[in-house]
Amino acid sequence: MKNIFICLTFFAAFSAHAGQPPQKAQSSARAQALKMEVLMDPAKANEEAPKTFKARFKTTQGDFVIQAHREWAPNGADRFYNLVKAGYFQDIAFFRVIDGFMVQFGIHGDPKISAKWREARIDDDPAAGKSNKRGMVTFATAGENTRTTQIFINFNDRNAFLDSQGFTPFGQVIEGMEVVDKLYKGYKEGPPSGQGPSQNRIQTEGNAYLKKDFPKLDYIKTAVIEK
Repeated sequence: MKNIFICLTFFAAFSAHAGQPPQKAQSSARAQALKMEVLMDPAKANEEAPKTFKARFKTTQGDFVIQAHREWAPNGADRFYNLVKAGYFQDIAFFRVIDGFMVQFGIHGDPKISAKWREARIDDDPAAGKSNKRGMVTFATAGENTRTTQIFINFNDRNAFLDSQGFTPFGQVIEGMEVVDKLYKGYKEGPPSGQGPSQNRIQTEGNAYLKKDFPKLDYIKTAVIEK
């Protein structure tokens, strides 16, 4: 099996760079290898983010852009920056979309990668005077200092009750909020209160589970830092 994996990996890399000049192809291959190193070892996702930066998300409904502000939430902005830079947000489902509340995403579709990040927690950021209003972007949390990769975008201005619960915004959708509004909402809440996608099953079974049982979900195709 190891030899098969190596051969398939080589073929995929060769196919992806076929027709490119050798130096460019080698540079691109090295960049992809470095990204995979980070994806498989969260400890290497340790760059400090710029004071402000933009990330463009291409989705199955269109594009939107998040502008992050490190002064709002340094730990959150750093984690977001490293995730985007490493190519984490590729074929990632918007698995929890609650109309009038928020849309949540960030569990990787490959269980091998999601397992690496599930316990890669970052410390909370103190509130910086920014509220969970429409378009604000915030890390999900399961309690004190438990943020990892899951993020949500607020749909309305009525989520200020989250501000005092450790949900500190780190960015804002500055372009394409109408795209966010169009993300599929039909599956609603997950277990135990609803019949939508199970976060535990996404962690262990990945996109294979989602695409079989929840075929109408929308996905992030790619996300990149904008220059």
